[in-house]
This record gives sequence, C-alpha cells and structure tokens, in this order.
Amino acid sequence: MKAELNRRQFLIGSAAALGSSWWTPLAAEPPRRPRVAAIFSEFRFRSHAYDFLENFFKPYLFNGKLVDPGVEVVSLYADQFPKEDMARDVSKRFNVPLCSTIEDAMTLGTGTLAIDAVLSIVEHGQYPTNSRGVVMYPRKEFFDREVCVMQRSNRFVPIFNDKHLSYRWDYAKQMYDVARSCGIPLMAGSSVPLASRRPSLTLPASANIEEAVAIHGGGIEGYDFHGLELLQSFVEARRGGETGISSVELLEGEALLQAAKNGRWSRELADAAMQAERTLNEPVRGLGKNLGKGDIPTEPSHGVLVTYRDGLRGTVLKYGTSSNRWNFACRVKGEPQIQATAMFNGPWGNRNLFKALSHSVQHFFRTGRTPYPVERTLLVSGVLDAAMWSHELKGCRINTPNLEWSYSPTDFSAFRETGASWQVLTRDTPEEKGFEPGDERLLPPTKR
Repeated sequence: MKAELNRRQFLIGSAAALGSSWWTPLAAEPPRRPRVAAIFSEFRFRSHAYDFLENFFKPYLFNGKLVDPGVEVVSLYADQFPKEDMARDVSKRFNVPLCSTIEDAMTLGTGTLAIDAVLSIVEHGQYPTNSRGVVMYPRKEFFDREVCVMQRSNRFVPIFNDKHLSYRWDYAKQMYDVARSCGIPLMAGSSVPLASRRPSLTLPASANIEEAVAIHGGGIEGYDFHGLELLQSFVEARRGGETGISSVELLEGEALLQAAKNGRWSRELADAAMQAERTLNEPVRGLGKNLGKGDIPTEPSHGVLVTYRDGLRGTVLKYGTSSNRWNFACRVKGEPQIQATAMFNGPWGNRNLFKALSHSVQHFFRTGRTPYPVERTLLVSGVLDAAMWSHELKGCRINTPNLEWSYSPTDFSAFRETGASWQVLTRDTPEEKGFEPGDERLLPPTKR
C-alpha cells in the first residue's frame, strides 16, 4: 500500500506541474509519454485486460520487431475480482495504483483529470443477461463516468472502447454523439481485422464487390461481432464507398440452409473461405494445435445476413466451435476467381491478436488519430443489435433505416500484422501463464 501511495503522490505532483494536455508539451522539453488509465471489468489470464496490458508495460512484438508502447499506464480500475484475479498482484508488482472508482483512476486523487487517455475494456465478468440472451456489459456506463470526469475538468482525452460500443444501438449512438459533441477522440473495435492474412489478400482500391462472406467458430453475438467487423473491414472500401445497411437477419439450422438454396447467400464463397483455412492449417497452425482435426465442419449452424443499401450482400457464418477461426471470401465483378483468405491469429491463438490492436491503440493515444474510423464499429454495433432482435423473433428480417448512412474508410494496412512476428514467436514457443510483459526474451541475443 505504501508503494501505491508514494506513486500516487508522485503522479499528483507531476499532474500539477505539467498542467497542459500531453499533445502540447513545452518546446524545451521532450514529449512525455501519455498517461493511461486502464479501466476494465476484470483482469485474469487470457481476459481482454490481460491480453491488452501485457503489451502496455514493456516492448512487444509487432511485425517481427520489438515496439515500445510509447505510453505509461498510471492507474488501474477493476469492476470485479474473480477468483483468478490478477489486478491486485499486477498493481503491486508494477507499482501502479489500483483505484476503487473510475473517477479516482482518472483523477489520481487530484479532483481533476490527471491522465491523457483511457483504455476501457469491458469484456468478461458477471453481468446480467437480457431477454435476447445478450450479456449487458456496462460499456456505456463506463463511458458515461469517464466523460463525466472530463466534462467537470473541461479537458477531453482519447478513449478506446474494446469491441462494440454497446449491446444496444441507442446506447452506441449516444456514445458516438457525445464523443463528437465534446470533441473526444474515440476509437473502438475488434482485433480480428488486424490479423495476418494467409494467403495475403489486398483488394484493389474501389473494388466492385458483389458479395462477401466472413466466417467464425465462436458463440452467438460475442463472436458474431468479430465476424461482422471482419466483413466490414473488407467491404467498407468498395466501389462507391460505404452506403449503409437496409436490413439484417439471423437464421439458424434449416432456415439458414434453405436461404442458401434460395440463393440468398453463396455456398461457393463459404466453401472458398473454409478452403483458405484448410490450406493454412497444415503448414502454419499444425493440426491439433489451434483448430483440431475434428473441427472442419461442412455446414454452418447460424448466420447473419446483411443487405446493404447499394445492393451488396454480406453474410457472417458460424462454422464449428473453434474460437481461432476467422475466414473471408468475396466475389469481385470482372474477376473470374473468388478472393479468399484466412486470418491467422498467431501461435497462441487470439491472445496474439492483441499485439497489433495494442499497437493501433497506442498510436491513437499518442496522436489522437484513429487508424480506422470508429464509424465502422458504430455500424457493426447497430447490425449486431438488429441481429439479436431477429434471433429473438425466430429469424424475422429487421429493417434498419437507422443504419442507412455512410462513412469514409481509411487505409489501415500499416497497423495489420504481416505475420513476421510468428517467425519469432512460433507454435513451439512455450506460452506464459503468468503476467510477464515484454517480448525481448523471445529474440536472439544479437537482436535484443
């Protein structure tokens, strides 16, 4: 406790001395590292807080090279403490105060905003479930409390919100609108679009995409989000630009298979996406390492059918039960061959995806500029909400005039993992089970 108090006193003194926001330092001084409040639902092995923060304390691998985080985590807030909690131990070992409230994590006891960025990770934990079977993670509640501190302090700093903005469209839209009205740089979203692509796939600029399919192997809603954002990350830059979405359906079992027979989604595209995974599996993952020999199913169990305002058809399908499955395929007008790829998440599965996402978030915290538009995640948040309404109504089509809007995509290729990191951290590298940040140990001595 004394260590926490001493650090708190130091941070309070630093906040008082510096005063101004981090992107306007005194000319005579080198830019200081943005101070980050890490605010999360729970911190245990392989939780999202764990996966993020192991890349925030020490240099980590990105595209095969060690990358310095360039930021400093100065406070922690945990909403819940499971039996396997790591937050208390990490707080003591790394001398970072574990605060009792979100406000305290953002003010460090000064009564005013004393940090430069917020890493908000509201995933996992014990929270109520609504009538549609959706866990009501308090992402908006955390956001509201974070914004309240900023408004009272009359200073606004970047917020990263892990995954979708909210399980409710109206909440997600309110978060977006508040951020815009207050001038808060806002970033959100999934790690999956940043994974390395095997085979490498870059669609030509303004490709005339006629239909697209994304595939995952996880649970309904939570992994549908990832699949939808993977889909959107490819199609948003199509010819004519993003136009918005007119309707959404979630179909299961026979109803989904009948939709394929009726030509409403393409089995040919789905087969191509699964074939990309089969090709990837042997030489890179190793059978039994990530996917397992028995988890290459031939039929999807449920799917989300998305109709875009410009006529594009997009489908997200769940195949099997592997949480490591992320595939994509599309048909481009004028191209005789289907374009398909499998996203390789890394030798340790989805944990490795957070290296590229952490790199993106740290860039955002240092510059205030998002590597990709938050509107992508906003749109996907609305699609997911509509899909779960469709699910509750047994596959009823949900018209979505609220999602018929456009946004401008950006080239985020510089923030994607190329796969070079998995030449250093390989499937033979023993996976750390504790919290031991820093990938320097993985490099040969000559490259450290």
